Amino acid sequence: MPLKKIYRYLYIAIFLIFVIWMIFLDTHSLKIHNELNQEIEKLEEQKKALINIIDQDKRSLQQLSNKDSLEHFARENYGHKKENETIFYVEFEDSTGLKKLN
Repeated sequence: MPLKKIYRYLYIAIFLIFVIWMIFLDTHSLKIHNELNQEIEKLEEQKKALINIIDQDKRSLQQLSNKDSLEHFARENYGHKKENETIFYVEFEDSTGLKKLN
């Protein structure tokens, strides 16, 4: 074989080894970049969800800044009552989730 062909095959072999090294074995390989990109996308979705929750909480805080709405919220969610007041909770048969046995 002529010397030029040997150098050409050697060049191609070294180039292929370099490409394989960069794609799979290097610390900056395509595999690691792909995993990091997937993690970034997941974290961005979590960030959007948390921003939505924060916005909902801000709206709730604005609504609860009024004394009447705060009292209404406390009565509905926590069962607070005024002095000398009796609260009766009315539940319908369907709302309990129990079925009658015949």
